[in-house]
Amino acid sequence: MPLPDPLSMAREEQLLELAHDLAALFARWSDAAEAQGGLPPEVVAGLKASRYPALTVPRSLGGLGASLHEFALAQEVLGRADTSMALVAAMNAHLLGGLGEHGGWPHEVYAQLCQASAQHGALSNSLASESELGSPSRGGLPRTRAERVEGGWRLTGRKTWATGARALDFYVVSATTPEDTVWRFVVAAGSPGVRIEDTWDGALALRGSGSHDVVFEEVFVPGELAVPPAPVSPTSGAWFWTAVAATYLGTGQGALDRLVLYARERVPTALGQPISTLPRIQATVGEMSLTLLQARALLHTVTRAWADPQRRAELLPALAGAKLACTNAAVHVTDLALRAAGGAALGRSLDLERRFRDARAGLMHPPADDQALRRLGEALLTDP
Repeated sequence: MPLPDPLSMAREEQLLELAHDLAALFARWSDAAEAQGGLPPEVVAGLKASRYPALTVPRSLGGLGASLHEFALAQEVLGRADTSMALVAAMNAHLLGGLGEHGGWPHEVYAQLCQASAQHGALSNSLASESELGSPSRGGLPRTRAERVEGGWRLTGRKTWATGARALDFYVVSATTPEDTVWRFVVAAGSPGVRIEDTWDGALALRGSGSHDVVFEEVFVPGELAVPPAPVSPTSGAWFWTAVAATYLGTGQGALDRLVLYARERVPTALGQPISTLPRIQATVGEMSLTLLQARALLHTVTRAWADPQRRAELLPALAGAKLACTNAAVHVTDLALRAAGGAALGRSLDLERRFRDARAGLMHPPADDQALRRLGEALLTDP
């Protein structure tokens, strides 16, 4: 067995320190984000100043060059503090990390986004979802249209579920051209013709993410910021799946942390001692811990192995399975936390009801459970 690399361990510690500092900011403002339906200005400013937007930017472009495993470690830390704000940070990180690994974009366009994140803390997100289209992972052409004009393109359409809409500096918009091909366009926030509609207010989950609709009305995009279709890497979803898996794993861990604290402090008069002494509570906490340990072990095993480029294609089904395991673990663990805490969990003081709601959103991110299971089964049933 190879010995741990001291340099790699020191680097992980540095990245985790960065994540913990940002998580502390998220935790302080989580109630405000939930109430406001988006990131407060103080959080946006803190996130952009934190260097986290440079986490997955290649070192050659001024970033921190985090690996897939390091990204998973950092995102779990953020998810423990607040799921909504962690996902806003994750969207920029997975986009830049994934493109840096599998390519497919003109270097000049990719470098512009990376340098903006590394130098100014700029945040980007890929806007692909539409109400008529459903999940882009299921196929279909976007209703958003792009028409060629002098010097570039004219973009018209609406995108849904734009995580962190008002905190973003750039939208990466998928749109259909007259030839029925799908291009991607980098649109600066605040460009003429871009507006945000408040469609996320009162959402069941992730209220603090501000995932409103973004509308594009004849928005001009310079030709140099248009990305033509390119062959899709079979591993292109890896960074998004990891972002989702790690963030919701953190959501579940945060619920466990809070329940443990509550169980140690809660002393009913009829009991005369903390409820942490009750066998039922101990067994529930044990089940929660085991559920999270199992999901974490799978995620970490796959993301560590991802460092070997030759193994990535064979690891992809397991990474889809890790997304399923982590999101379902979060759902199960937050449910157990509510049951264990009882009526006190229905209020906001324990921060369990929000985690219970937020965890359910993890099931909606691709790959859906049926797709993840099919990938795993197909990998085993296909002739070698």
